Amino acid sequence: MKSCFGFGKLFCSFVLICAIVRPVLAFELNIAHINDHHSNLRPFSQVLEIQGIPTRVELGGFGRLATLFKQTQDSVPHLLKLHAGDALVGTPYFTFFKGKTDAEAMNVVCFDAFALGNHEFDGGESELKNFLDFLQQDPLCSTPVLSANVLPALGTPLNPVGGRPYIQPFIVKEVDGVKVGIIGLTVKGKTQSSSRPLATTVFEDEAPAAQRAIDTLNKLGVRHIVLMSHLGYEQDLKLASQLSGVDVIIGGDSHTLLGDFSAVGVKNSQGPYPTVLKNKSGEMVCIGQAWEYSKVYALMSVSFNPEGVVQSCSGQASLVLGPTFSRVNTQGKWETLSGLAHTTTTDFLMREASVRVASDSPEFLTRLQPYDLLYEKQNNIELGKLQADQSLCLVRVPGTTNKGGPICQGVEKRAAGSDAAQVVAEAFRLAYEAGVADIGLINAGNVRVALETDGQNDLILTNATILTLQPFTNELYLLKLTGREIVTSMEEGVANWLDLKRSDGSHPYASGLRWDLDLTRPRGERFSRVEVKNHRTGEWQPIQPERMYSLVVTDYLAQGFENYTTFLSACQSAQSGRCLTVGSVFADQSISNYVTGLKGDTPAKKILRRLPCEDYSHQRVVTPGGLTLAPSCKP
Repeated sequence: MKSCFGFGKLFCSFVLICAIVRPVLAFELNIAHINDHHSNLRPFSQVLEIQGIPTRVELGGFGRLATLFKQTQDSVPHLLKLHAGDALVGTPYFTFFKGKTDAEAMNVVCFDAFALGNHEFDGGESELKNFLDFLQQDPLCSTPVLSANVLPALGTPLNPVGGRPYIQPFIVKEVDGVKVGIIGLTVKGKTQSSSRPLATTVFEDEAPAAQRAIDTLNKLGVRHIVLMSHLGYEQDLKLASQLSGVDVIIGGDSHTLLGDFSAVGVKNSQGPYPTVLKNKSGEMVCIGQAWEYSKVYALMSVSFNPEGVVQSCSGQASLVLGPTFSRVNTQGKWETLSGLAHTTTTDFLMREASVRVASDSPEFLTRLQPYDLLYEKQNNIELGKLQADQSLCLVRVPGTTNKGGPICQGVEKRAAGSDAAQVVAEAFRLAYEAGVADIGLINAGNVRVALETDGQNDLILTNATILTLQPFTNELYLLKLTGREIVTSMEEGVANWLDLKRSDGSHPYASGLRWDLDLTRPRGERFSRVEVKNHRTGEWQPIQPERMYSLVVTDYLAQGFENYTTFLSACQSAQSGRCLTVGSVFADQSISNYVTGLKGDTPAKKILRRLPCEDYSHQRVVTPGGLTLAPSCKP
């Protein structure tokens, strides 16, 4: 090598600078991501409009997600694979295996990072530690677990003395030589009020914690920042404008569908994918979320200029479909497509960006095989049937988003709200072994899915159906409250989301209790015409403020979660008999008992239907925006 000596000083300086400082180049980052799979490893049967024809498909399935991640990894450069939280709780896989099967599935993909969601804390921090241990058992994959605003105390399961903390605020990932900072963020209020973290675990406010992590990464010379935010889509939109230096927000928690799916008849998208806004510095931020339950695979492409500033972002969130399809034949029966009909349908879907057709990953099938014998044995026990025209639709709060499919379109316009919640509340009320309770009261978040038929055939109800509808292993309690306390508790459930801006999963539904609800009114004045049903006569009577009533709730609400502090006070009261266990009956068991207790001597003859319209808890509803919803449920 020649020395600089003998050359001009200016030339030597140029050579030395070039030797030290690499040229800064433009960069394109690709991000494949999911969120909120909630132990949903198997697909759903769903009817879509394909080429204008109702077509039954298999929607979702983690094995198909694994295939799509692998295909992308093999063909797309500069790739990150991210999971934005809520891997746990939601199906029999979690009920039986407590996260082990989720860890197996996630390790097939081998995510570059996983952000903690609120439901990761549902079983407490010891149970979460066990799941994270499962996640780290694969020698070929060690997924970092991120949250910048969750700080477990030293000596607790997630931060053991003398051991490595389970949670990191961020990581720096080299993507083909370019450093990318990945930060995790967990929703604070909902996790503290609705899950079971330790009281010693600190949950910092989300925005300051995120900005601190961004600033730390910037000081380390990291210019490309991806924030995995388990806060919800609306909060992500607000967060983008509060933060300097953030480039991408990959979200979760709100189960938001983004993109245009009109080509297959899905119309409940909440915005464009990706959504593009400006951060606090006026620079572009790319925001994405991938719906829920392993149903969507999202792939975002972000282009940076040589200064590390986002110049553009594009991408697609796609419904994940299996390779088989069915349509109603001339005899009115669903028939699997074959031959030309199958080829034509497949060709159309292959050209449609809003869907991705895939088969299960062989590795996924191999890893899950040891667990599937127990899963099948327990879950396939038939309990009854849901009548074909009696789909149980799901909406958290009347007037908000339909959580079901096309059969349930329009449920959000009805004052009655959730059919599924009404049936679960009825099952709770009837679970009291010593006699019929006056009321069964649940929070909306206790019910996880709609139960939809195809509109023509009865839906077989199995243990799997029940465990998916209500997956939480909560013991039922019998509370004795005055009429005044009951109305106060319902006000607390609404105030949790409307005033305190926490989860709308706190919203109340009840059996044996009905009301009018005006959400434009201040707290304490929202419920009117509250009536209790006399179950002996069938008559509805105004609730009496000083009279004692019996109501069945979960131990979760009895402990004061979701802002139900009146329930907690009753259970902490010195008065004997105000808060008793129902009799070792759990939530999922009560629903199974309700179905098997229907008339009929065989499961095939036990037909589940919606409750009568007059028994729905919400009789009249005015939304926060002043809209009066349609006054009745579906007849």
